[in-house]
Amino acid sequence: MTLKPVESVIELLSQHGNSQYGGEAVTQAEHALQSGLIARKKGYPPTLIAACLVHDIGHLLHHLPDDAPDQGIDDFHEELGAGWLGQNFLPETVEPVRLHVAAKRYLCSKEQGYLEGLSGPSLLSLELQGGPMSVSEMTDFENNPYFESAIALRRIDEEAKIPGLATPSPSDFKMELAASLKSKV
Repeated sequence: MTLKPVESVIELLSQHGNSQYGGEAVTQAEHALQSGLIARKKGYPPTLIAACLVHDIGHLLHHLPDDAPDQGIDDFHEELGAGWLGQNFLPETVEPVRLHVAAKRYLCSKEQGYLEGLSGPSLLSLELQGGPMSVSEMTDFENNPYFESAIALRRIDEEAKIPGLATPSPSDFKMELAASLKSKV
């Protein structure tokens, strides 16, 4: 990164977050900012607030069209985002990002009614992402040290799709992002 990591995240959200968030009624930036805000209101630690804010940053790092899922393309945004974030951010932020798709798959298998509550775009992406987990996948996921953080992030991910919700700006999350850095730059 040519910019410091915190400024890079803020720039990505500010300058490239205007695209539609996967067929939902909010933009990528609105979804990210709502996610960070909800995590703050829940009193989560700074590393998890940062994870909620940046969980979909991978969507801003590729050059696929906004309707890639409609074309049957999984962008593997969770891996792309975690790889990019992992260069500079702590595992407490990076791993929930990497695991938030797995958390959706897990909840679809584990929690009655979760699958039925997903939006149309989320159902489409679920199909591309492997569908609900098998029993063995669920056991492996439950044994991951970041399991609970990934589930918390996933629940916020589903909640943060409110058109017109007032949110802080990307810059207002500098403290949480800075607290999540491997080394303070």
